[in-house]
Amino acid sequence: MGRNWVVTASAIALLAGCSVQDQSAQNGAAGTEAAQQASWSDSTADQLRKAIAGRAAHGLDGKDFAVSGDDPQALTQAALAYAGALAQGATDPTKLYDVYTVARPKVDLKQGLQNALAAGDVGKWLDGLAPQDANYRRLSEAYVALRKQPAQAKPAVPETGDLIKPGATDPRLPVIANQLVALDYLDRAAVQAGSQAGAQSGAQGNSYTPAMVAAVKTMQADYGMEPDGVIGAEALAILNMSDDVRARAIAVNMERLRWLERSPPPTRIDVNVAAARLSYFRDGKLVDSRRVVVGEPDTETPQLGSPMFRLVANPTWTVPRSIQNKEIANKGSGYLKANNMVWKDGWIVQQPGPKNSLGLVKFDMQNEHAIYLHDTPAKPLFGMVQRARSHGCVRVEDALGFAQMLAEQEGVLDEWNKARATGKETFVKLPRQIPVRLLYQTVLFDESGAPIVRNDPYGWNDRVSEALGFKGPASMKVKTGAADVGP
Repeated sequence: MGRNWVVTASAIALLAGCSVQDQSAQNGAAGTEAAQQASWSDSTADQLRKAIAGRAAHGLDGKDFAVSGDDPQALTQAALAYAGALAQGATDPTKLYDVYTVARPKVDLKQGLQNALAAGDVGKWLDGLAPQDANYRRLSEAYVALRKQPAQAKPAVPETGDLIKPGATDPRLPVIANQLVALDYLDRAAVQAGSQAGAQSGAQGNSYTPAMVAAVKTMQADYGMEPDGVIGAEALAILNMSDDVRARAIAVNMERLRWLERSPPPTRIDVNVAAARLSYFRDGKLVDSRRVVVGEPDTETPQLGSPMFRLVANPTWTVPRSIQNKEIANKGSGYLKANNMVWKDGWIVQQPGPKNSLGLVKFDMQNEHAIYLHDTPAKPLFGMVQRARSHGCVRVEDALGFAQMLAEQEGVLDEWNKARATGKETFVKLPRQIPVRLLYQTVLFDESGAPIVRNDPYGWNDRVSEALGFKGPASMKVKTGAADVGP
């Protein structure tokens, strides 16, 4: 017959860092403490140990959730720690980043544990705390598969010390080409064309084609290298992701998913800052996706949860002091006139028009960081691979088309069209606010659903990786440099 260890509600509350009174208030508990008692048994203790032993499925094998003996308080402490990691993340993003306001899960772990103990099924309870969506499962499967590889696995692209120069042939080039495709620098059709040409010439696809050279040069420029197209150690450091680097990135992205509420608003706008991509969901369905330009590495776009509350037609732009002092202070009156800028109450204000840095529409959001979505006259930026080129705000591709879509769906299309026709700054309030989440995910999914590890443009994965117990080289940040003075 198995042993039973009694754990009271007060013990669970104290181990979770709150008082008995706080626990009672949170749970709305009534009656005596005896009525809230739950107990550990051999079965539930074994379930907890089994769940913790399988934590690699969540990329948490670098964290220690060890259970110290059979003491009920130790079991409870381990259970709450592991449950918290699954339900809300093993790390706190508000402590890892200066700004993090995206809505997080709210889970009553103490009550959940009591219920699980009473039902005798701690394992089932723990299994249900992590995200249950298909993308999280795919990340989990990919991470477990990578962790089964030898600890000192050879890099995908052998570092022989030989430089690969334009026009050369090298057996490493097919692997390099595939990685350039994964990083969005090379089109898959160009790889196939190069393979066919190589086969016809007898090179068997090992040729360093002009398309590949152009892709490498673009990548080198994005990372502050000499864009000579020569593949050496620096270029390979970006292209040559080892299994260990991929595994760490996947674990970090699983952690980021655990930070997010499990049922986000069905109508919302998600911006993946790392990939510089916007996704618009309407009633739970993805209805639009487009490129965006985000903050460069020195003026990063923060991770925010902030509602959009109005559209602004023909916006003016009041230049922030930071941009004014750093980039406009030494400009003369000719510059201000050429860019339709005027002094107003001690500030430089850019008037509405096609040269306005906000373009012809601004999507106003409520936050204290002056971050919002907007149009831009700098359209060529959307054609670049690394689009971290703003001062922190998010520039939207075909912003007018996006505004038109939102106005029509929200029932303010006539008002919006009239506002645009004025040529003056005009505000159109949305009948309901649309939640916007600025997220950071460096693992995307291809058409088959397989995860693709992309580079980490801000180097923001490193602090999460370290907090999860991983060791390894730091990420290489992009070094694009702002293309203009716009926000």
